[in-house]
Amino acid sequence: MNDYQGWQLSDELKDLKKLTRNIVQREVRPVEEGIEFDAYTLPTEALDTIRAKARQAGLWCVASPSAYGGSEMSLLAQVVVAEEASQCRMGAYVPGGGVFGWDPPNVIYKGTEEQIQKYAVPTIAKGGKTFVAISEPSGGSDPARSITTSAVRDGDDFVLNGTKTWISAANVSDWGVVFARTSPGRDGVSAFIVEADTPGLTMTPIPVIRSWYPCELSFEDVRVPAENLIGEEGKGFTLAQHWLVHGRVPYAAATLGIASAALALAIDYAKNREAFGSTLADKQAIQWMIADSEIEIRAARGLVYTAAWKADLGQDFKFEASAAKVYATETAGRVVDRCIQILGGMGVAKELPLERWYRELRIKRIGEGPSEVHRMVVARQLLSGAPGALS
Repeated sequence: MNDYQGWQLSDELKDLKKLTRNIVQREVRPVEEGIEFDAYTLPTEALDTIRAKARQAGLWCVASPSAYGGSEMSLLAQVVVAEEASQCRMGAYVPGGGVFGWDPPNVIYKGTEEQIQKYAVPTIAKGGKTFVAISEPSGGSDPARSITTSAVRDGDDFVLNGTKTWISAANVSDWGVVFARTSPGRDGVSAFIVEADTPGLTMTPIPVIRSWYPCELSFEDVRVPAENLIGEEGKGFTLAQHWLVHGRVPYAAATLGIASAALALAIDYAKNREAFGSTLADKQAIQWMIADSEIEIRAARGLVYTAAWKADLGQDFKFEASAAKVYATETAGRVVDRCIQILGGMGVAKELPLERWYRELRIKRIGEGPSEVHRMVVARQLLSGAPGALS
């Protein structure tokens, strides 16, 4: 289904946007006002109540197949939800406060039906979290070559040894997908379902500038059943790319939601200052910051929509996903920075969410592949004359 009609959203997607916005603005944000500033979970009772409303509205695990309990939305619809769901205080990393559920990594659907039923279905049903472990301390712009965590076949098991780092939600998940090396070379990476309580696996939180810390995962002779291999041995990097490229588009959209919410705060503040007799809102510098922010948000949104549109048409959208990820995350950072400047001292006060958004958006330029790597992807496709890159 082609939801993208020219340069406007379909009526169905406009309704979806409004529905998501109402749940976030009317249900989630009032609860946030009563909890600790840097909290990343809603109180259980409130979470359960709002989740029931979200499920009833058809807003549950929006990227997951309907056959397994999700809403199975197009990527463009996921983008619409992501932009609205992020417009709450904890929205950078807990969109909508978690009321819309958490999609298992899409690579699980490349596995067997038994794997899906055992892992994905229960997770979707209860709204549980999962993790994906790719990054390692050695880093590097090419994860297919930089992965050193090993997986050695031993009878009916694979034995994993190594370290993963910066893994979000690992310590609050029942299971995750771990990418490990089963043979040398670029085609030597495989994907495994690993349960969080597997003996030999330890998780250590890494303090960062957001309150929800990622973890370092250490594997010491971790035995994983061979039946937990997803797809074919040695085809893991293809699966990783499938997860990463699709995820970059709603990831980018979510940063634009925060930028839009921040700009709305700044505009309201400037108008109120003007109403009280200040000339602040009339100053050209403030007007330019507001104008530049809106222009950049709209430009970034166009890149995000185009990437989602191409994906929904079944076309290669790797170029568009990287371009959208770079421009949207960098735009959001600039916009929030300007909004803090407009509000002055109030911009960095914890009475408003700008201070938290400013910190957490900084990570977005690193997560899901740093801006420099995505610029390399864009340049490589342009220089190679890849189809679609020079459209």
